[in-house]
Amino acid sequence: LLVLDAMAGQDAIQVSSEFHNRLDLSGLILTKLDSDARGGAAITAAKTTGVPVKFVGVGEKLDALELFQPPRMASRILGMGDVLTLVEKAQEQVDEERLKELEKKLRKSQFDLEDFLLQLRQLQNMGPISSLLGMLPQNLRSKLPAGDVDTGQIKRLEAIISSMTLQERRNPNILEGSRRKRIASGSGTSVPEINQLLNQFRQMQKMMRQ
Repeated sequence: LLVLDAMAGQDAIQVSSEFHNRLDLSGLILTKLDSDARGGAAITAAKTTGVPVKFVGVGEKLDALELFQPPRMASRILGMGDVLTLVEKAQEQVDEERLKELEKKLRKSQFDLEDFLLQLRQLQNMGPISSLLGMLPQNLRSKLPAGDVDTGQIKRLEAIISSMTLQERRNPNILEGSRRKRIASGSGTSVPEINQLLNQFRQMQKMMRQ
Protein backbone atom coordinates (compact mmCIF):
# COMPACT_ATOMS: atom_id res chain seq x y z
CA LEU A 1 0.00 0.00 0.00
CA LEU A 2 1.30 3.43 -0.93
CA VAL A 3 0.30 6.40 1.20
CA LEU A 4 -0.38 9.51 -0.90
CA ASP A 5 -0.83 13.05 0.35
CA ALA A 6 -4.07 14.51 -1.06
CA MET A 7 -2.32 17.91 -1.18
CA ALA A 8 0.55 16.61 -3.33
CA GLY A 9 -1.03 17.67 -6.62
CA GLN A 10 0.43 16.36 -9.88
CA ASP A 11 3.47 14.95 -8.07
CA ALA A 12 1.23 12.15 -6.81
CA ILE A 13 1.00 10.74 -10.35
CA GLN A 14 4.76 10.49 -10.85
CA VAL A 15 5.39 9.14 -7.33
CA SER A 16 2.73 6.43 -7.58
CA SER A 17 3.88 5.37 -11.06
CA GLU A 18 7.49 5.02 -9.92
CA PHE A 19 6.58 3.06 -6.79
CA HIS A 20 4.25 0.80 -8.77
CA ASN A 21 6.96 0.04 -11.35
CA ARG A 22 9.41 -1.02 -8.64
CA LEU A 23 7.16 -2.64 -6.03
CA ASP A 24 3.97 -3.75 -7.79
CA LEU A 25 1.50 -1.91 -5.53
CA SER A 26 -1.86 -3.43 -4.58
CA GLY A 27 -3.57 -0.30 -3.24
CA LEU A 28 -3.36 3.37 -2.27
CA ILE A 29 -4.18 5.26 0.92
CA LEU A 30 -5.14 8.91 0.44
CA THR A 31 -4.41 11.16 3.45
CA LYS A 32 -5.14 14.76 4.54
CA LEU A 33 -8.70 14.74 3.28
CA ASP A 34 -9.60 16.73 6.40
CA SER A 35 -7.91 19.67 4.64
CA ASP A 36 -9.18 21.78 1.74
CA ALA A 37 -7.55 19.35 -0.71
CA ARG A 38 -9.97 17.56 -3.00
CA GLY A 39 -7.61 14.74 -3.95
CA GLY A 40 -8.19 14.91 -7.70
CA ALA A 41 -4.54 14.27 -8.64
CA ALA A 42 -4.38 11.22 -6.37
CA ILE A 43 -7.47 9.81 -8.06
CA THR A 44 -5.73 10.33 -11.39
CA ALA A 45 -2.75 8.42 -9.94
CA ALA A 46 -5.03 5.48 -9.21
CA LYS A 47 -6.26 5.56 -12.81
CA THR A 48 -2.73 5.83 -14.22
CA THR A 49 -1.35 2.90 -12.21
CA GLY A 50 -4.50 0.79 -12.28
CA VAL A 51 -4.17 0.44 -8.50
CA PRO A 52 -7.31 1.17 -6.42
CA VAL A 53 -7.58 3.66 -3.58
CA LYS A 54 -8.53 1.48 -0.59
CA PHE A 55 -8.56 3.88 2.36
CA VAL A 56 -8.73 7.62 3.02
CA GLY A 57 -7.38 9.49 6.04
CA VAL A 58 -9.52 12.30 7.45
CA GLY A 59 -7.54 12.99 10.63
CA GLU A 60 -4.39 12.15 12.55
CA LYS A 61 -5.51 9.05 14.47
CA LEU A 62 -6.29 5.47 13.43
CA ASP A 63 -10.04 5.94 13.86
CA ALA A 64 -9.83 8.61 11.14
CA LEU A 65 -8.91 5.97 8.53
CA GLU A 66 -12.00 5.18 6.43
CA LEU A 67 -12.85 2.92 3.52
CA PHE A 68 -12.67 4.73 0.19
CA GLN A 69 -16.11 5.37 -1.34
CA PRO A 70 -15.94 6.66 -4.94
CA PRO A 71 -19.33 8.47 -5.10
CA ARG A 72 -18.45 10.54 -2.05
CA MET A 73 -15.04 11.42 -3.42
CA ALA A 74 -16.65 12.46 -6.71
CA SER A 75 -19.00 14.79 -4.82
CA ARG A 76 -16.04 16.29 -2.97
CA ILE A 77 -14.04 16.89 -6.17
CA LEU A 78 -17.05 18.55 -7.81
CA GLY A 79 -17.47 20.89 -4.82
CA MET A 80 -20.69 19.20 -3.72
CA GLY A 81 -19.30 18.25 -0.30
CA ASP A 82 -19.73 14.92 1.45
CA VAL A 83 -22.95 15.30 3.37
CA LEU A 84 -23.47 11.53 3.77
CA THR A 85 -20.25 11.15 5.75
CA LEU A 86 -21.17 14.22 7.80
CA VAL A 87 -24.55 12.66 8.65
CA GLU A 88 -22.88 9.36 9.59
CA LYS A 89 -20.45 11.15 11.91
CA ALA A 90 -23.36 12.93 13.57
CA GLN A 91 -25.29 9.67 14.01
CA GLU A 92 -22.30 8.08 15.74
CA GLN A 93 -22.41 10.80 18.41
CA VAL A 94 -26.16 11.14 18.88
CA ASP A 95 -27.98 9.39 21.71
CA GLU A 96 -31.55 8.83 20.44
CA GLU A 97 -33.11 9.16 23.90
CA ARG A 98 -31.13 12.33 24.60
CA LEU A 99 -32.19 13.69 21.20
CA LYS A 100 -35.89 13.15 22.00
CA GLU A 101 -35.44 14.86 25.34
CA LEU A 102 -33.68 17.79 23.66
CA GLU A 103 -36.48 18.09 21.10
CA LYS A 104 -39.05 18.41 23.93
CA LYS A 105 -36.97 21.12 25.61
CA LEU A 106 -36.64 23.02 22.32
CA ARG A 107 -40.40 22.93 21.79
CA LYS A 108 -40.91 24.32 25.29
CA SER A 109 -38.09 26.90 24.91
CA GLN A 110 -36.17 25.24 27.76
CA PHE A 111 -32.81 24.83 25.99
CA ASP A 112 -30.16 25.73 28.59
CA LEU A 113 -26.36 25.94 28.91
CA GLU A 114 -26.21 22.32 30.09
CA ASP A 115 -27.70 21.28 26.73
CA PHE A 116 -25.37 23.66 24.90
CA LEU A 117 -22.33 22.11 26.63
CA LEU A 118 -23.42 18.63 25.53
CA GLN A 119 -23.77 19.84 21.94
CA LEU A 120 -20.28 21.38 22.01
CA ARG A 121 -18.77 18.11 23.23
CA GLN A 122 -20.59 16.05 20.62
CA LEU A 123 -19.40 18.44 17.93
CA GLN A 124 -15.77 18.05 19.05
CA ASN A 125 -16.12 14.25 19.09
CA MET A 126 -17.03 14.35 15.41
CA GLY A 127 -13.51 15.49 14.54
CA PRO A 128 -11.77 18.72 13.50
CA ILE A 129 -14.24 21.53 12.78
CA SER A 130 -12.40 22.40 9.55
CA SER A 131 -12.89 18.80 8.39
CA LEU A 132 -16.63 18.95 9.09
CA LEU A 133 -16.98 22.24 7.22
CA GLY A 134 -15.10 20.69 4.31
CA MET A 135 -17.94 18.16 3.95
CA LEU A 136 -20.46 20.90 3.26
CA PRO A 137 -21.31 21.79 -0.35
CA GLN A 138 -19.29 24.69 -1.76
CA ASN A 139 -22.31 27.00 -1.98
CA LEU A 140 -22.89 26.61 1.77
CA ARG A 141 -19.22 26.96 2.71
CA SER A 142 -19.04 30.23 0.75
CA LYS A 143 -21.66 31.73 3.10
CA LEU A 144 -19.58 31.01 6.20
CA PRO A 145 -17.05 33.48 7.63
CA ALA A 146 -13.66 33.35 5.93
CA GLY A 147 -10.58 32.05 7.73
CA ASP A 148 -9.80 29.06 9.92
CA VAL A 149 -12.18 27.95 12.63
CA ASP A 150 -10.81 28.85 16.06
CA THR A 151 -11.03 25.52 17.89
CA GLY A 152 -9.45 27.26 20.89
CA GLN A 153 -12.59 29.38 21.16
CA ILE A 154 -14.72 26.24 21.47
CA LYS A 155 -12.42 25.03 24.27
CA ARG A 156 -12.84 28.37 26.04
CA LEU A 157 -16.63 28.15 25.79
CA GLU A 158 -16.49 24.65 27.26
CA ALA A 159 -14.24 25.87 30.10
CA ILE A 160 -16.60 28.74 30.91
CA ILE A 161 -19.72 26.56 31.07
CA SER A 162 -17.86 23.84 33.00
CA SER A 163 -16.95 26.46 35.64
CA MET A 164 -20.63 27.18 36.29
CA THR A 165 -22.76 25.36 38.86
CA LEU A 166 -25.58 23.15 37.60
CA GLN A 167 -28.05 25.77 38.80
CA GLU A 168 -26.27 28.48 36.80
CA ARG A 169 -26.21 26.37 33.64
CA ARG A 170 -29.92 25.71 33.90
CA ASN A 171 -30.80 29.31 34.74
CA PRO A 172 -28.22 31.74 33.25
CA ASN A 173 -30.39 34.69 34.34
CA ILE A 174 -28.94 34.42 37.88
CA LEU A 175 -25.41 35.15 36.61
CA GLU A 176 -24.84 38.57 38.12
CA GLY A 177 -21.47 40.36 38.42
CA SER A 178 -19.90 38.40 41.30
CA ARG A 179 -20.82 35.04 39.77
CA ARG A 180 -19.34 36.07 36.42
CA LYS A 181 -16.07 37.08 38.12
CA ARG A 182 -15.91 33.69 39.86
CA ILE A 183 -16.54 31.83 36.58
CA ALA A 184 -13.91 33.93 34.77
CA SER A 185 -11.37 33.08 37.46
CA GLY A 186 -12.25 29.38 37.40
CA SER A 187 -12.12 29.06 33.61
CA GLY A 188 -9.04 31.19 32.97
CA THR A 189 -11.07 33.61 30.85
CA SER A 190 -12.42 37.14 31.32
CA VAL A 191 -15.77 38.65 32.25
CA PRO A 192 -16.20 40.18 28.73
CA GLU A 193 -15.82 36.66 27.24
CA ILE A 194 -18.54 35.40 29.58
CA ASN A 195 -20.77 38.33 28.64
CA GLN A 196 -20.23 37.51 24.95
CA LEU A 197 -21.11 33.83 25.51
CA LEU A 198 -24.31 34.74 27.34
CA ASN A 199 -25.33 37.21 24.62
CA GLN A 200 -24.75 34.62 21.91
CA PHE A 201 -26.65 32.03 23.93
CA ARG A 202 -29.65 34.34 24.32
CA GLN A 203 -29.65 34.93 20.56
CA MET A 204 -29.56 31.17 20.02
CA GLN A 205 -32.51 30.68 22.40
CA LYS A 206 -34.47 33.35 20.55
CA MET A 207 -33.71 31.72 17.19
CA MET A 208 -34.80 28.29 18.49
CA ARG A 209 -38.07 29.70 19.83
CA GLN A 210 -38.80 31.04 16.36
